Amino acid sequence: MKDNQTKPLQAVLHGMDGRTYKTMVMYFQGPCKGVAVVVEDIDAEVDIIDTDFAAGQDALRKIQEKGIVRPVIVLSREDNKLENVIYVEKPIRLSNMLAAFEQAKTITEKKGLTKPSPLAHETPVASKDVVAANGDEANNAAAKKAREDSDERKKTAKHKTAMQLDESGFSSFIGIVPGIDFSDREQVLKASYSPKNYFQGYVLSAFKVSKEKNRMLQLNSTWKPLLIFPHSHEVWLDADDKQLRAFASLEMNKATGTKLTITAVDPATSGVGGKLDRFHDMDAFIWKLAIWTSKGRYPQAIDINRPVFIKHWPNFTRSLITPHALRITALLINGPRTMLNISEVLNVKPQYVFVFISAAYALGLVGQAERRADELFVPPPIEPVKKESKGLLSKILGKLRTSP
Repeated sequence: MKDNQTKPLQAVLHGMDGRTYKTMVMYFQGPCKGVAVVVEDIDAEVDIIDTDFAAGQDALRKIQEKGIVRPVIVLSREDNKLENVIYVEKPIRLSNMLAAFEQAKTITEKKGLTKPSPLAHETPVASKDVVAANGDEANNAAAKKAREDSDERKKTAKHKTAMQLDESGFSSFIGIVPGIDFSDREQVLKASYSPKNYFQGYVLSAFKVSKEKNRMLQLNSTWKPLLIFPHSHEVWLDADDKQLRAFASLEMNKATGTKLTITAVDPATSGVGGKLDRFHDMDAFIWKLAIWTSKGRYPQAIDINRPVFIKHWPNFTRSLITPHALRITALLINGPRTMLNISEVLNVKPQYVFVFISAAYALGLVGQAERRADELFVPPPIEPVKKESKGLLSKILGKLRTSP
């Protein structure tokens, strides 16, 4: 019973843009103190829908058409008196959100909809109907779906939530680049690296070939093989993050002595076996690989003296969050800036900007501003709001006292 009370409610978000989605994830982790956690639809116990967005209205309609099975929490400025949903008024009050979570958890427990944590390694037990499949087509389909769902939940590396680094843990986790003093501007200007000289470059090339050929491939090295599954947008590597982090920082000519190779692989003989916990989402894998390769440097392909732009918010729910990543993203969303300008405006160390840009660039989220319009105006600096020594009421009273 204690486990059910402490286990966070597993929620899937519908109808939200990137910024709203990210805000909700951080809201659950912060003010809500982990009472709920955002997961994939397959692992969800409750649907949370923002119906103030058109996409949210469509999502709610589809759920209603299929028939509401699990609890649905609707976020909206107006209560439309919808049946069988839990309404939370916007702007959201913490007490209302927590009450909605409690109500949803009660419903899931009464209906027996509570699911094991998506990070757990246990194999979910199939229902009696599925186990007793007797050759009937419907039962066979149900059994297959149950196996697929079970396998999907075992991919813990793929589904694990983001880890956020603060400044104190950054250097110990990422590592320090020897020979670069980031307090020296001349050295900062040269603090770049070429991804093609590292494992990152070979992985990106292999991903590109796999997608173009739409075929499962294996990247071979003197270390461990990396399997690429283009159809499911996944990779498989029989190594933990600590091992990958160490290998990512080595230059390939020094680490292997030879170039890496790519070969086609038959899924049936891939060697994945039962190690489903070694699967990774492809984007999340590239993101962290670029971070560990960068170590606070920026890609050579980017001109440090010219502005960079960002296309949209990264998916921080699955990606390693480096120091000040959210602030850097928010600043770039407003317009292109040089990396050093970002460092100055936010008053953060250059390596925090460089490592974020490296990860976002590897996924194609960041590019060099090339249009003349991008460099026509210098973005205005963001200055902290100065606190007035006196409030408005105090100023008015002061004037009244001095008036004849």
